[in-house]
Amino acid sequence: MTLDPARLPRHVAIIMDGNGRWAKARGLPRVAGHKAGVDTVREIVRAATDLGVEALTLYSFSTENWLRPIEEVGELMKLLSWALNKETLELDKNHVRLGAIGRLDALPKAVQSELAKAIDRLKDNNGLRLTLALNYGGRQEIIDAANRALAAGAAALDEEAIGRQLYTSDLPELDLMIRTSGEMRLSNFLLWQAAYAELYVTPTLWPDFRKEHLVAALEDFQKRDRRFGGLSTKA
Repeated sequence: MTLDPARLPRHVAIIMDGNGRWAKARGLPRVAGHKAGVDTVREIVRAATDLGVEALTLYSFSTENWLRPIEEVGELMKLLSWALNKETLELDKNHVRLGAIGRLDALPKAVQSELAKAIDRLKDNNGLRLTLALNYGGRQEIIDAANRALAAGAAALDEEAIGRQLYTSDLPELDLMIRTSGEMRLSNFLLWQAAYAELYVTPTLWPDFRKEHLVAALEDFQKRDRRFGGLSTKA
């Protein structure tokens, strides 16, 4: 199947799962899986740019990930700071605009600093909208949005009032959610946004995920009959 550029999902989100299992299968420490996962991020950002995807959101660190062993969390934060510093030049060359969602003020100061520098450097780019979900939880996002709506003077909470306050309010509606490693759950990721998104699960572990796997997900998306709870969207 050849991809139809006119029917690409505007906004793709990925639950990047399987780094630990990838490392364990090779007798390596878990951090080696996370480092391999960074290489995959680089490749998939390039691929999404080449394929014409408008927005890509990556589940990079959840609110629940703080419960992992303190040594692993520390290595993840160091890796995140390193990757933000190292990858910004290439992102800039590819006209990628970077954003971040989540309760960012709870991240280590070094990570916040590198993130702010990268976002500022890339803010005027007009290519792929790359968003990193960091210290992110879907339930927490809905709570934060509701509280912001009330603080803004909403007399009552409805979908429109909450929608305006979501972390992703400036992004296109989510069209496609991809999960690697074969697990069949959303893991508290973009719960509101995923209401009518198409779901695609692959058994491929994140460090092994390549452009051809992304193309397969996009091809599957273009075969779907999206009803949004109503009539078919096909002619």
